[in-house]
Amino acid sequence: MKDTESIYVTRSSMPSLEEYVEEIRDIFDSHKLTNMGPKHRELQKQLEGYLNVPHAELLVNGHMALEMTLQAFDLKGEVITTPFTFASTTHAIVRNGLTPVFCDIDPKDHTLDVTKIEALINDRTCAILPVHVYGNMCNVYEIERIAGKHGLRVIYDAAHAFGETLDGKGAGSFGDASIFSFHATKVFNTIEGGCVTSSDESLMKRLYELKNFGIKNAETVTAVGANAKMNEFAAAMGICNLRHVDGDIEKRSLVSGRYLERLDGAKGLQLPISQSGVKSNHSYFPVTVDPEEAGCTRDDIFDALAASDIHARKYFYPLTNAFDCFRGQYDPNDTPVAKRVSEQVITLPIYPDLPLNEVDRICDVILKTMSAGR
Repeated sequence: MKDTESIYVTRSSMPSLEEYVEEIRDIFDSHKLTNMGPKHRELQKQLEGYLNVPHAELLVNGHMALEMTLQAFDLKGEVITTPFTFASTTHAIVRNGLTPVFCDIDPKDHTLDVTKIEALINDRTCAILPVHVYGNMCNVYEIERIAGKHGLRVIYDAAHAFGETLDGKGAGSFGDASIFSFHATKVFNTIEGGCVTSSDESLMKRLYELKNFGIKNAETVTAVGANAKMNEFAAAMGICNLRHVDGDIEKRSLVSGRYLERLDGAKGLQLPISQSGVKSNHSYFPVTVDPEEAGCTRDDIFDALAASDIHARKYFYPLTNAFDCFRGQYDPNDTPVAKRVSEQVITLPIYPDLPLNEVDRICDVILKTMSAGR
């Protein structure tokens, strides 16, 4: 018999069963399960307030939110983006018939390196698609300046930035649009879900139609859309989880603080940074491992943790420009910082109810592995 339980990189936040059952009771009474019903409308309104954004449109997941936003803007040509991201970001670009152009990342916060964007802009460039990474926000002010200078759309993948603010402004209020994921692994979840935030009312109207097959009314279909509507049960889960998300973020901050306390000063480990003006959601705890200084590799730590039934994640690895489906089209060596970070980064378990003594156990394994390699 094991003395300890398995620890995974994340654990879904959920309300009590009683709270969720009470929230879905009127769904059963009404038999209204989908098509932007009462729960959908209620959650949408609540999120607009919580995220401090003028408009939010709910969708079935974060990927469809991104894919349909690109479609709604009717973009053509090249989109400057990062390879240090989840597959969804790059796939949404390609599935819209657009060409991703990969820009390297900043070695400190792992977001798009704004000093390298303009060199990639040409007459085919139509947009910039930056990614807020691990809760680190992009240099939105410089990206806005560059986009304005060249007449480009800016669409943020904000899947990691739910509830965050920069200088008091909601993360979803920057750019032409921002996309959030409400997947079960995120700080806030609707089991599966996502949303688009924007100040552009015409974009919201377009998305409303596109997510329902492009149907404008009973007799008019204006575009080739898809079925990307959030159902009422998912919205109900979101309504419940939104009540508790601030408390969950505070609990995450305690876990993050314990990691920083235990691992600070460990030679060869780059720990998460604190960004000026950013209210963090503590969504991830990434550590990059310099093998020359640490005495071991990222994979050594990953394997040692796994041997102790602690399941961390190599996130993001590999880079999207190294995927098999893009073989021969891109060279990961063209983004050397992103390539190095992808080979050295490991995200450690973090979720609201992760006990601090388990955080200590995780840190003990890491420090022991490093010590054995020296």
